[in-house]
Amino acid sequence: MTAALTLHYAPDNASLCVRLALLELGLPFDTLLVSRHDGGQRNPAYLALNPNGLIPTLETPDGPLFETAAILLWLADRHRDGPILTPSVDDPDRGAFLTWLFWLSNTLHPQLRLIFYPDKHIAAPHIPALNIRTRERTAESLDILQAALHRLSDWIGADQPSVLDCYICPILRWLKLYPRGETDWFALDRWPELESIAQKMESRPSTQAAIVAEGLGHAPFSRPAYPVPPEGSAT
Repeated sequence: MTAALTLHYAPDNASLCVRLALLELGLPFDTLLVSRHDGGQRNPAYLALNPNGLIPTLETPDGPLFETAAILLWLADRHRDGPILTPSVDDPDRGAFLTWLFWLSNTLHPQLRLIFYPDKHIAAPHIPALNIRTRERTAESLDILQAALHRLSDWIGADQPSVLDCYICPILRWLKLYPRGETDWFALDRWPELESIAQKMESRPSTQAAIVAEGLGHAPFSRPAYPVPPEGSAT
C-alpha cells in the first residue's frame, strides 16, 4: 500500500530534517531518491514538484510541499494526535518557536549554503574572503542560538524533540563534514549546550532509524562521519 506521504530525498541532505520529523511523529511514508550525482533535482518531473530544484520535497494529500521549515511546520501542525513537535497556535510559546524556526531557515541554513556553494554567489577571486567572513558569521549565529536556549528549553533539547531539534542537529552535523577538508574552523565543543542537544537526539529511535536509512554512522550529530548510504549519494 502506498503511504499518503512521499519524501523526495537525498542522503545527508536537508531531507534528513524532514525524515527525522516523520519518524518522530510515527507517520508512514514512502521515499523516492533524488540522485544528486545524476542531477536528479533538475529532472523535469522533479521540477514540476519543486521548481527550485532543491531537496527536499514532500508529496502530501494537499499537494507537494518544499522548503524545509515549511514542511516541518506543516507536519507538526497537521499531526497532533501523537507526539507534539510544535506549540499549538494559542500556546504562549508559539511566537518564540516560530521566530527560531524561521531563524534557522532564513539565517543559519543560508549561511551553510554560502559555505558549501560559494561559487553560486560570488566570483572566484572573492571566494576566500567570503569563506572567512561566512564562517565567522556562522559561529556568531551559533553563539546567539546557544544564548537563547534557556528560553526555548521546552522546545529544544527536551525529552520529546521538536522540529527545532530535527532541524538544528543535522545542521551541526553538516558544519563538521562539509566541504570536505575545509571544516577545521568548526568544533562543536565550543557550544557545549548544543553538543548536549546533539548527543540527546542521537539516542532517539528516529535518529537510529535515520542512521540505517542513510548510512550516517553511530554518532551522526556530535561526532559525525561521512555517510555510507545504502542508495544514492550525499553529493
